[in-house]
Amino acid sequence: MTAAVTTPAVTQSAAAEVADGSLSGFRIGVTSDRRAGDLIDALERRGATVLHAPALKIAPVAADLPLLEDTRRIIAAQPDYAVVTTAYGLRRWSEAADAAGLGDALLSVLSDAKIYVRGPKARGAVRAAGLNDVGISHDETTASLVNMMLGLDLRGKKVAVQLHGYTDYRQLDRLRQAGAEVLTATPYRWVKPAGSDQLPRLIEAVCNGGLDVVTFTSAPAVDAVLSTASELGCREAFIQALRGPVAAAVVGPVTAQPLVEAGVSPLIPERYRMGALIRLVCEFLGQHRVMRYPSAFGLIELRGKNLRINGTAVELAPAPMSLFRALLEANGAVMSREQLARVLAGDAGEHALDMTISRLRKSLPDAGLVATVIKRGYRLQL
Repeated sequence: MTAAVTTPAVTQSAAAEVADGSLSGFRIGVTSDRRAGDLIDALERRGATVLHAPALKIAPVAADLPLLEDTRRIIAAQPDYAVVTTAYGLRRWSEAADAAGLGDALLSVLSDAKIYVRGPKARGAVRAAGLNDVGISHDETTASLVNMMLGLDLRGKKVAVQLHGYTDYRQLDRLRQAGAEVLTATPYRWVKPAGSDQLPRLIEAVCNGGLDVVTFTSAPAVDAVLSTASELGCREAFIQALRGPVAAAVVGPVTAQPLVEAGVSPLIPERYRMGALIRLVCEFLGQHRVMRYPSAFGLIELRGKNLRINGTAVELAPAPMSLFRALLEANGAVMSREQLARVLAGDAGEHALDMTISRLRKSLPDAGLVATVIKRGYRLQL
């Protein structure tokens, strides 16, 4: 996997506990729409609190008219090669063609073409339709699929490409530059959910460190979230949060690409599947976000946003929690006022830091847990 952030070591028992599947105490953002229910159910069954904010949803192409025109053109052209990029796209294409009386003709030309698929799910849909493929991308990207096809002599050949609502036009141009005639069909498109304030809430929660992980299952959704963060004037704060306190977890390298281009290193499972993504999130949180320290005031346990001291639950507001987490991660070492001020959101000054320290102490079972070190700063009495 690719780790997004690093945090101090935790006790092995805590790591094992979360690695076994418990996500109690953690808040996870979900940006997907399609199959979001499966992902949310799996996270909530493990105890996580989920903030669902679909960034985009799949919508069929309106009235199917452009899709049917493209389908007729492809049937007439009888392509030498076909590229299937998504399982949903092929199924949606077949359904629209069937409804228009073009299903058998489409299936016939695809069966005569050499089919390349972008990944295992697309391959599964091809075979479920009674077709066979001759090649699959090793990393589930259109770019590597085109790399494979450029090893063929494409001069004068016709290539039909099933698009997936997020067209990488550079890859189509590469096929054309190799001499191919490229015909496309777009069975669906991505649209923003109307009338919802969930996505701004999720972005705000990320910027404030109110989530432990935010998940993405499609590159268009990543772009939509980054675009909305820009519209809200907080893109840089959002990206900075994903580089630090909030981990981004994606289903595969294609989804990761917009984040990587923004300078974020997301968590990526070795197998590009939902189940593997969930397991990776559990492993990451267990290894990096559960902390247990003995102290003079009893055992301190911090799981995500849940703090317990000597078995007593302690409620902290976001800003005091940020300071407490920083002090805990310092493992008893002194943190200067300047270091602690940088932990707080925005341009926190001396007064804001003093107020937050005061609120933190009042919320703890014993204010003496946060010790003042004269002329140096603050430390936890571990």
